[in-house]
Amino acid sequence: METTTNMQKLITKLKLLYIESSSYDADWHSTLHSHPFTELFYVIRGRGYFQFNDSSTFPVKEDDMVIINPNIIHTEVSDQENPLEYIVLGIDGVKFFAGIENDLGFSIHNYSQYKHEILFYLKAILAELQHHNAYSDLVIDNLLNILVINAVRRTETLLDVGDVSEELNKDCVFLENYLNVHFREPITLDHLADLTFMNKYYLSHIFKEHSGMAPIDFVLNKRIIESKKLLENTDLSISQIASIVGFSTSSYFSQYFKRVQNISPSDYRNSFAN
Repeated sequence: METTTNMQKLITKLKLLYIESSSYDADWHSTLHSHPFTELFYVIRGRGYFQFNDSSTFPVKEDDMVIINPNIIHTEVSDQENPLEYIVLGIDGVKFFAGIENDLGFSIHNYSQYKHEILFYLKAILAELQHHNAYSDLVIDNLLNILVINAVRRTETLLDVGDVSEELNKDCVFLENYLNVHFREPITLDHLADLTFMNKYYLSHIFKEHSGMAPIDFVLNKRIIESKKLLENTDLSISQIASIVGFSTSSYFSQYFKRVQNISPSDYRNSFAN
């Protein structure tokens, strides 16, 4: 009952981001990449292999489903003599666990015994998106829920789904701690994305939900807080304070300080003079 209840809670969070049917061709370029969401890659026919993180490779064949959790670096490569045909979909809201011994963030399962079930749901979702009939969104949500439940119960090895919110919170806490320590340094979204293996736009979105501010705004706010302490308690010059807290120029510091505080740094300091 507990497992059923947990599944019921989790599938309500499922959101289909995309689904497409494709096949290998001459324009296929295999590039290592990652997604801030879970991806399911079902091989309809053909052979190839997947590469993950540290260059480890795993062969795939007909009726294999590759499950790739958020932020796992990967790419797929097709056998040119027996090219891959597949359906791939992105799902937000959950991640998959393939037993406690597997913490790699990905797993591969063969559904040859149940291909008629798995392919039915995949193709039905594709059809709904293509035709977009009345209530298509509702039908797609339900088909996706059933697909995930069916994938879990039809695996020969242990497979379960879990909430990604806790992991995202950990990523946000890591980022917040990092920014609190490194706010004086040049910070870009690209750098933060490299640190967390997340898409920079998605990173900015979830961090804003966590902290109320986008990462760069968080950095600027931290710099202003620290600059106010220095203005209140030291005789350092405005240019020195600007440099210490991480602003590239004293003029930019003064302009930004006045914009957010409605007072110049000098006037702010004078307001604390005895």
